[in-house]
Amino acid sequence: MSQGAARDSSRPGLFITFEGIDGSGKSTQARRLADTLRAEGRRLRLTREPGGSPGAEEIRALVLEGAADRWSPETEILLFTAARRDHMERVIAPALAAGEVVICDRFSDSTRMYQGLARPDLRDMVDALHRLVIGREPDLTLLVDMDPSLGLERALDRAGGEERFERMGLDWQERMRAGFLDLAREYPDRIAVIDGARDAGEVAADVARIVRERLA
Repeated sequence: MSQGAARDSSRPGLFITFEGIDGSGKSTQARRLADTLRAEGRRLRLTREPGGSPGAEEIRALVLEGAADRWSPETEILLFTAARRDHMERVIAPALAAGEVVICDRFSDSTRMYQGLARPDLRDMVDALHRLVIGREPDLTLLVDMDPSLGLERALDRAGGEERFERMGLDWQERMRAGFLDLAREYPDRIAVIDGARDAGEVAADVARIVRERLA
């Protein structure tokens, strides 16, 4: 949808993000939610981070491939923020202005976790850059929670060439899970925690229920 597209005032846009540790199933749930809402007649945009726009996809290759210590935490924050800015300008903001539901697989909370956990003193930098350069939080974030050992096993089984963070090991995934749950307590009005250690259909039903309530 171009930036000049007409607004669908009868159905205002809603910005939904999915978060969780690697292998939690959030990408699957994002796709299932998109299928459900399309079947119900919603106009929507399914996207992802890092990436989602041509420029941001180029940055994705830089940050997700290579050695675990390829970039300093400060450099990673700048790269992720640059990718997010391009994604916001070219995809997310125009779609929301046109009244679409935007479903994004990862967003700013992932940067708060991945880079903030690598260097806790950089959390303020992440938040400051987000306020200055992005200026928008999701309307609803669905945190798919799962045991880190199971999530890591699933993530490594994918073997898709983008396992830079997964190769950091189980201790990292455990810290990530704890960090995401802390974030949910920090933003209880925005972040809903979903038990991801169930059948995918059960998880999808919970996700759809929460989203319908917000859309209503």
